[in-house]
Amino acid sequence: MQVNPDRAGNYQYGLKVEEQKAGSTGSGIRELFKLYRFLKPYRWIFALGMAFLLISSGASLLFPKYLGNMVDLANQGSSMNEITRTGIILLAVVVVQAIFSYFRTRIFVMVTEKTLASIRQHIYKHLIKLPMSFFSERRVGELNSRISADIAILQHSLTETLADLLSQILVITGALTLMMVSSFKLTLFMLAVVPPMALLAFFAGRAVRRYSKKVQSFIAESNTIVEETLQGIQNVKAFTNELFEINRYRDRTNEVAKAGIKGGKYQASLSFISLGFFIAMGLLIWRGSILISKGMMEAGQLFSFVIYSGFIAGNIAGMASVYTRLQRTIGAAEKLLLILDETTESVDEEWEPDPASALKGKITFDHVNFIYPSRPDAKVLNDVSFTIEPGQKIALVGPSGAGKSTLASLLLRFYEPTSGEVLFDDRTSRSFPITSIRRQLAIVMQDVFLFGGSVRENIAYGKPGATEQEIIDAAVQANAWNFIQSFPDRLGTIVGERGVQLSGGQRQRIAIARAVLRNPAVLILDEATSSLDSESERLVQEALEKLMRGRTSVVIAHRLSTVRNADRIIVLESGTIVEQGTHDELMLNNNGLYKSLTQLQFAK
Repeated sequence: MQVNPDRAGNYQYGLKVEEQKAGSTGSGIRELFKLYRFLKPYRWIFALGMAFLLISSGASLLFPKYLGNMVDLANQGSSMNEITRTGIILLAVVVVQAIFSYFRTRIFVMVTEKTLASIRQHIYKHLIKLPMSFFSERRVGELNSRISADIAILQHSLTETLADLLSQILVITGALTLMMVSSFKLTLFMLAVVPPMALLAFFAGRAVRRYSKKVQSFIAESNTIVEETLQGIQNVKAFTNELFEINRYRDRTNEVAKAGIKGGKYQASLSFISLGFFIAMGLLIWRGSILISKGMMEAGQLFSFVIYSGFIAGNIAGMASVYTRLQRTIGAAEKLLLILDETTESVDEEWEPDPASALKGKITFDHVNFIYPSRPDAKVLNDVSFTIEPGQKIALVGPSGAGKSTLASLLLRFYEPTSGEVLFDDRTSRSFPITSIRRQLAIVMQDVFLFGGSVRENIAYGKPGATEQEIIDAAVQANAWNFIQSFPDRLGTIVGERGVQLSGGQRQRIAIARAVLRNPAVLILDEATSSLDSESERLVQEALEKLMRGRTSVVIAHRLSTVRNADRIIVLESGTIVEQGTHDELMLNNNGLYKSLTQLQFAK
């Protein structure tokens, strides 16, 4: 995604790549029908709804015919019984039409809701299986808009729009047929005004589609701004950027309004279709009256003819509205399909790993080079090679941007090396199921993310389905049980969004308990004791020492005092290993980066 500063100093989060892809998809209708595969489980009940639609539409076509018959019977002086019998038939037709319309609507609503639920579940399932490279190029607000706003557009389109379109086509075709039988000349006279209005509807609909897609993009951008500013409200207020964010959101929402207004101009032009039909109906009555005066037509026939003309006028005008809804739906479908076209990771749904994929803990980086897909001009790792034996504690140190966290990402297979290999137990990481590797690794980060549920749920996230005793044992090992017991609801205590109800040290120990419960073969610690007070750091460090015993541990450290006891320290600079050894060995190198960094930290 591209971020472009505008003249006001704000930022436009353009979905340019997606828009280009959407513009090259060819037929939007074809894209829309790809979503109809979600209707497959309900195809028979949907077919029943379509049958009810045909019956109700057919019944509606009989209404003008029997009305005209009643008028002719009255003009011909027919008996009251004949008129009454025709009226009863007319009433039966209306009742049949109402009953079948009711059940058709019920069926379509049910099918729509079940289909939308399937689409939401499928897109979320697909989204959550996408690789980290996908999420590094997109923003949370944008993706959330796809699942919420774009799917909401489909609410009345998957079934109702199609049903409306078929009903309108049936009514128009049926009405024209009956009108031809009644008066061929008068029908041709009416048809003379239809093609211009159809063309107007077509071109106006295309314009509405174009501006609807722009509105959807701008709404996604404005939603992103709201989500980011509310998530980072502390920073917004700390830097007194309330006005900046207000202006940024104002500009985006103004863009939504401008695009909507321009689209509305074209949508409003569809009103002229109705005007044309009213004029046409006036001309039809004038022409029909002349035919009656010449004895070429009955008054009842003209009466039916006028009603059928109204049916056609209403349905063609309605088709313009359906066409507009269809274009909006196509725009939403194209963007949803862009997500579904992304290649997912292979996620194994079985929790227990295959014994053949069990890790012993040996890790090898063999001439690894890496470039982030979103930053093709910046080489992050350059010919990195080292081996970690099972059970060893290895520290990765170096200045910010040296590539330490990238090595952890490669271990977790968030990304694959651009060249070279990462090996587990002398086997290339690509030979292992990706889920199997991640389930045997655990990471404790500096910026701990806790979900907004309970303490129990956050610890159990390391092993879904864990027993209460397993959760308590993990909390004890993480030095977290004492403070958990002090809460009135203990494990049931709600931690709040991102764990805001807990202190930094408490959040870290919850994260460690989560890792303990996972019982990983390889543990990754990304500066897990940073930014803590002395007492919290002591408790966290004790918990980490217990957690690291007997398992391969990779410690990413900025505070070098925490890694003195590592079996080996690997020093990185600009993506390259410049030194490695124990603390004592590295301190003997007077010109080494490690000694320089150590002296710099302790001099503060």
